[in-house]
Order: sequence, then structure tokens, then C-alpha cells
Amino acid sequence: MSTKNLLLIFTRNPELGKCKTRLAATVGDQTALDIYNFLLNHTVQITKNLDVIKAVYYSETIWEKDIWDATIYQKKLQSSGDLGTKMANAFKDGFEAGFEKIMIIGSDMYDLSESDIKNAFSELTNADVVIGPAEDGGYYLLGMKTLEVSLFKDKKWGTETVLQDTLNDLKDKKTTLLDLRNDVDFYEDIATVKAFEPFLKN
Repeated sequence: MSTKNLLLIFTRNPELGKCKTRLAATVGDQTALDIYNFLLNHTVQITKNLDVIKAVYYSETIWEKDIWDATIYQKKLQSSGDLGTKMANAFKDGFEAGFEKIMIIGSDMYDLSESDIKNAFSELTNADVVIGPAEDGGYYLLGMKTLEVSLFKDKKWGTETVLQDTLNDLKDKKTTLLDLRNDVDFYEDIATVKAFEPFLKN
């Protein structure tokens, strides 16, 4: 086990009407919840065997018995504040605990694999920061070896400027960009993806 490497997984508690709300606007609350549970399961599959320490950060409350096996994943609660503050605090906790490489992902990336995350950790060996750019102008993965506080401040989270604003903060750092990937926020993100067909049948 690479005890100096930490993977942070940010997740929302999968509750009806509270997750994937932009997707739910098209497909309805129940289908959005079903799709989110499908994405959570995918995230478990691509992270459970990784040779790193793993911590799941819940949005609302920590669920003791759910798909995140407590023998594999540490369970924590996201701090208050906006997304930047929540992520900064999670990274800060990790660095204060002695981790040397820390990476964060969300839990709604169907377009992400175990090998992608392994590759990101190995890329971080020779870089200060590793970023996985998302097609919507944000990012799906962020990794660093020291806490870069500026990355979490003055961002319009959830908008198409996040990636560029983040890169602007990293002009003096060695930054590696991973492959472009698509996260799942809107119906259009999944409409033509075969894995989601069962959820979209009328």
C-alpha cells in the first residue's frame, strides 16, 4: 500500500431530489438518482483496488453502511463553505496527516478508469500539479504535492472558466494536463452513451 499517496473522493449523499439536479430537470428525480447510484458504483469499481489510501468525503452526513466499504475507504464529512473551501480543507487535512501526493476526484465520472488514476499519480512524480481537464471547462481530477491555496480561491465553481482560471494560478508551477474527459451533469452528457441507455428508455 502506498501509504504516502491519498485519493480524495467527493460525493453527494444519493438522496431523491438532492443529486444531479441539472440532469433531473430533463430525466426526473428518480432516474437522476438511479444514474447517480450507477456512477457511484462505477467510482467504487475504479478506486477500490488502487494501491493508495482512500478517503470519501460526504456532502451531508456520513453513511456507515453503504457502497463505500469502511475497511477500504476512510469516511469523512466535507467542511462548510463553497466547493473551493471544501476541497482546500480536504487537501489541508491530508497534507497535515503526512501524505506526499494527494489527488481529488468527484464520484460522477463514467469516463474515468482505474488506470487513469494510477497514471495521474505517476505523472505527479515529475510535476507540481496534475489536472484532468473536463469538457465543460472545469476539471475532473486535481493532484498536488504541496497545498496550492490559490487554486481554491476566486473561482466561479461549476462554470466554464474554472480550468483556465486554475491554470492561470499555476504559471510558475510544473503542471501536467491529463486527457480531456466528460463528466455527467446534463442529459446531453449521457444521451449517446450506451451504458446509460437502460436509464433513458421511456
